[in-house]
Amino acid sequence: MTKAPSSLRELRRRIYRKAKSETTHRFWGLFVHITKTETLEEAYRIAKGNGGAPGIDGQSFQDIESVGRAAFLAAVREDLITGRYKPIPNRRVEIPKGNGKVRTLPIPCIRDRVVQGALKLILEAVFEADFCPNSHGFRPKRSPHQALAQVRGSVMRRMSTVIDVDLSRYFDTIRHSVLLDKIAKRIQDLQVMGLVKQIIKAGGSVGVPQGGPFSPLAANIYLNELDWFFDAIRRKTAEGEFEAVNYHRFADDLVITVSGHHTKLGWAERARQRLQEQIAPLGVELNLEKTKMVNTLNGEAFGFLGFDLRRVRKRSGDGHFILMTPKKKVRKAVKAKVRDIIARGGATPAAEVVKRINATLAGWVTYFRVGNSSRAFSEVRDYVEMKVRTLLTRRKRRRKRSVGWRRWSNEYLYDVLGLYWDWKIQPLPGVGKGT
Repeated sequence: MTKAPSSLRELRRRIYRKAKSETTHRFWGLFVHITKTETLEEAYRIAKGNGGAPGIDGQSFQDIESVGRAAFLAAVREDLITGRYKPIPNRRVEIPKGNGKVRTLPIPCIRDRVVQGALKLILEAVFEADFCPNSHGFRPKRSPHQALAQVRGSVMRRMSTVIDVDLSRYFDTIRHSVLLDKIAKRIQDLQVMGLVKQIIKAGGSVGVPQGGPFSPLAANIYLNELDWFFDAIRRKTAEGEFEAVNYHRFADDLVITVSGHHTKLGWAERARQRLQEQIAPLGVELNLEKTKMVNTLNGEAFGFLGFDLRRVRKRSGDGHFILMTPKKKVRKAVKAKVRDIIARGGATPAAEVVKRINATLAGWVTYFRVGNSSRAFSEVRDYVEMKVRTLLTRRKRRRKRSVGWRRWSNEYLYDVLGLYWDWKIQPLPGVGKGT
């Protein structure tokens, strides 16, 4: 993995140390670091590594590389320094959801992605010093698997009542004035604040577009005080090494765990009320239909980061464990992606279509292999085999009596076409106590 230039890494470390040691310090003179060539080059490298479709201007990474990346970045830098930079409208793409509805994803052009990425590289160093340990989403050296391990640990440490929180359209409801005020508590550079305002206003008068590199950082800044509010509750209600209340957030996916002990009756409902009180001034609302309170001692399940989590008894011996299985909607989603790849294949050679399927499966399996996913993996693997065999049968114009292994054996699918075959399960790593 390519690292950022050493001078940029050292700059970010110095900013972080300053922010960590002086919690009320307001930074100025950051705009010059955002517009440095090495910062823009690193933002471009990250954007290219993430891939993604072109924005509304139709410009792709291939187009930029053919003309010259250096010239492209020099033009971006010149626009920023001279004040000519203006974000262009995002391209809006509809993403199908599991319930038959669609989610609109705004996609910035590459030029705007680079500017947002450069802004994030510098501001992230400031706000990482302020963020709470119970926030995991899109932060350096943190992952969804760590968040899942934290939640699992909370439930196994006597916190058997879980508030499964669903925030209504969180990114779309972020109030610009509130967000800018929160950023201004740490940043007094007018050029930086002006750039932030330009970026968030490009998507409309309210909300932060999810498709840009700056959006996750902005979303974490927006809820940081909420994170610390519940961390204070965790610390105040702890009895020795046993916590009575805990809180875990990954972007807008949030759960609160509460002790199920009889002396804590009513605590879960009060925690839900405190949550509503804290988010109301932010303009954020709970989806009351989807937010639910779960008692894991009764075998009830709750969702977090694509998994259903349920407390079950061990097959042998005493005790319980947390069963983590991929949600039905994520299984349907990956099958829909495979179906779409095949439908768009046209006359593409079967081996090339299989490569595209493999890329989708590899990422999906890598994420979900830490759960109790054997049954889900078998379901998806059988579906993929069936769809590939159907494709081969259709192309050969054979009589479609079946698509079974006698026509296209597993040896042909896996040894000849190279279909993905790494469905191993790996244990979810444990974590220490304290968050």
